[in-house]
Amino acid sequence: MKIYLDNNATTKLDDEVFESMVPYFKEEYGNAFSLHLFGRETGKAVRDARKKIADVLEVKPEEIIFTGSGTESDNIAIRGIARAYKNRGKHIILSSIEHPGVRNTCKDLEREGFEITEVDVDKNGVLKIEDLKNAIKEDTILITVMHANNESGAIQPIEEIAEIANKNRILFHVDAVQSMGKKEIKPKEIGIDTLAFTAHKFYGPKGVGGLYIRNGVRIGKVITGGGQEKKLRPGTTNTPLIVGMATALNKIYKNKEEEEKRISELRDYFESEVLKRIPQVIINSKEAERLAGTSSITFKYIEGESILLHLSLKGIAVSSGSACSSDELQASHVLLAMGVPVEFAHGTIRFSIGKYNTKKEIDYTLDNLVEIIEKLRKMSPLWDENKN
Repeated sequence: MKIYLDNNATTKLDDEVFESMVPYFKEEYGNAFSLHLFGRETGKAVRDARKKIADVLEVKPEEIIFTGSGTESDNIAIRGIARAYKNRGKHIILSSIEHPGVRNTCKDLEREGFEITEVDVDKNGVLKIEDLKNAIKEDTILITVMHANNESGAIQPIEEIAEIANKNRILFHVDAVQSMGKKEIKPKEIGIDTLAFTAHKFYGPKGVGGLYIRNGVRIGKVITGGGQEKKLRPGTTNTPLIVGMATALNKIYKNKEEEEKRISELRDYFESEVLKRIPQVIINSKEAERLAGTSSITFKYIEGESILLHLSLKGIAVSSGSACSSDELQASHVLLAMGVPVEFAHGTIRFSIGKYNTKKEIDYTLDNLVEIIEKLRKMSPLWDENKN
C-alpha cells in the first residue's frame, strides 16, 4: 500500500485539471502574446483563466499576474515593494514563522540596507498582535505575514493585521501559498495589498503561481525582459499551466466546505488515536484555528528523520518539516519560534491529509506508526532516561 500524507508539500494533479491543459501542450501552442490567429487562441485562454482566478478572489483580472511559483510571487511582491517605496522608508516587518521564500528574501534585503524586524508568535504559532503594533516605526513600508503556516497549519489573524497596516499606511503582503484553495480569501475586502499563491498546492500543476497586486500599488522591477505580465514577470506565457491553475482553483472551491469537513474529521480522528495509543506526544498548534488537513506531531525522545524513513519503508509518505528545507537537518525555525525545545523539535512529523486520503489509509498509518515509535524508543537512550 502507498499512502501520500504530504499534501502540504505538493498535491496530486486532478484528472479534470490535466484534461483542461492537454490541448495547450500540442494543438493550441501559439505564443499568447502573438497577434496572429494562433496567438489569439491561446491569448483568449490566458485571459479567461485570469478572469476565473480574479472572480474567485473577487478582484479585477488586471490585478492578477502569473509567475512560475509561490516563491517567485513572494519575491516579486516583497523585493518589488522594497524597491518602489525605499524613498519612503526601509523598514520591513515579518513574522518569525515565515516560509523561506519570504524569510530569505527579507534577509537578502537586510544585506542591501533594509531594516528587518521579526515578530514573535505564541505557543500555538499565532502572531502576537501587540508585538506587531509595537514593532511599527515611522519608516515601516511593508508588513508580510503568511495566511496559514505550512508546518503547523496555524491560521494567522490577517484581518487584524490588515487593519493595523491600513491604519498606519503600511503595505501588507500575504503569502497564501498554503491556504489558497483551503480557506476563503478576499484580499480587497480584507485590505491586503499583494497576495501570493501557487497551483500545485490545490491539485493543479507545478511550475505556475499567481500574484494579486491591488490597483495603485507600485512594484519595482525584479526581473527584466519583455512586456508580459505588466513587465513584472517577463518571459513566454505558460498557457497550459495557467489554464490548469484556473481550472484547479475553480474546482476546489465548488465543494470546499464539504471536503474541509471530511478532511478535518479524518485529522481529528488521527490525532485522537495517536494521543490514545502513543505516550509522550505533543500536537502542535492544537489550540489554534488550523488548516483542516495539517497535523504536526512531536514524538518525544526520538528523531523525526528516523520516523519518516521507517514510515516510508511501509509505503507512507510524510514530512519532518517544510519540504523546502528538509535537506538542512536543522530544527524547524517554526517550532523553535513556538517555544518547542530543540530536542523535541527534531522529533516532529508533519502529516498533511488531502482529498484523496481515506479512513482506511489513516488506520494503516496509525497501526504502523504505533509500531515504529515503540521500536525507535526501545533503541533511544533518551527514552530510557525519561520514560518515567
